[in-house]
Amino acid sequence: MPDYSRRGLLAAGAAGGLIAATGAANAEPFVAKPGDGGFARSSNALPPGDKVVHHAASDIEAMPDFHFSLDSGRPKVTSGGWAKEATESNFPISKGIAGVHMYLDAGASRELHWHAIAAEWAFILEGKCQAMVIDPSGQREVANFGPGDVWFFPKGHGHSIQTIGDKPCHFILSFDNGGFSEHGTFSITDWVSLTPKDMLAENFGIPAAFFDKMPTGETYIMAGPILPESKAKQFLLPPAQTHKFALMDLAPRIDTSGGSLRLATQKEFPMSKTMSGGVMTLKPGGIREMHWHPNANEWHYYLSGQAEVALFGSGGRGKVKTFIPGDVAYIPAGYGHAIRNVGNEDVEIVLTFDSGDFQEISLSDWMAASPNYLLANNFGVSDDAFDKFPKASPHIHRQA
Repeated sequence: MPDYSRRGLLAAGAAGGLIAATGAANAEPFVAKPGDGGFARSSNALPPGDKVVHHAASDIEAMPDFHFSLDSGRPKVTSGGWAKEATESNFPISKGIAGVHMYLDAGASRELHWHAIAAEWAFILEGKCQAMVIDPSGQREVANFGPGDVWFFPKGHGHSIQTIGDKPCHFILSFDNGGFSEHGTFSITDWVSLTPKDMLAENFGIPAAFFDKMPTGETYIMAGPILPESKAKQFLLPPAQTHKFALMDLAPRIDTSGGSLRLATQKEFPMSKTMSGGVMTLKPGGIREMHWHPNANEWHYYLSGQAEVALFGSGGRGKVKTFIPGDVAYIPAGYGHAIRNVGNEDVEIVLTFDSGDFQEISLSDWMAASPNYLLANNFGVSDDAFDKFPKASPHIHRQA
């Protein structure tokens, strides 16, 4: 047997190196021992090992579950509506982004509040509402929102939401911190109810008895009189400063026979500095091809249809899950993934990223940019096997 000790390898290197082992067709793959291959500049070839790597479960952590049924959760209900959430607490993989489905009854308002650890991105599903936001300079904006609109409130900015008209309003919220919870919101009624009344009287310059009428806890979403559309006046800031964006008026970033993607990044929506978000539609048979995002985690809320998501997590780890309306998916930054419609109706997905700068790399693009001889060596097939592979990627496509 060859001497693969450190001394033996150095001696073999001085003698001209190891001879590549061709062996018989049925020869067992070489099994390496500690120190095999040499050291530093005195490194050497070894006989061939296994054709593929076998990953031991002990070498890498288990693939996390990336599926969660948000709408199967217990809602937090108060007098004017409800909210359900998916956070790192009940969805452990979701470390970078938390999500909420919120429903406001007609006449209800989500009270004045702020979020200390996360910015907020929202997509309106149905109904109309008015949001008021104030920034640290004291500048305010009052904006009216309808289906397809988006808002973005930076971390710590005070805001409130009130329904407009006689119909309820509900929306999907994303936050750029998986540890955020709607149960940890800084709400004005909570604050006032916990502050001594004499201090409140001094703060606002009114009699302490006034605060006897105040709620004794957090109202969260409070029932109230209907705000007619005619009284819902707006005060919008200029485009570079506004917290409102009409997402569904935006031309699709991708638009093919397989589906479409509308996406608002910081470029289109300057206020949205720490998040990007949009809506993707996959037609029956459509696929969002294999890709990854180098700089951001990705969060999905499924509105319609039935989709299959295949997630690749390195180290021999991969999972495939099916998603239906009300489900949430979480794709960690850098994880490869693909999404395909496996039903008979359109799949609609609200998706967000915890970066205002959207980046992606497509596997089809990468392979198209690589020489055939490199791919042939990579996969162990002939050069011409890749002649039929696409030379330009549509990113969303459909089987012919």
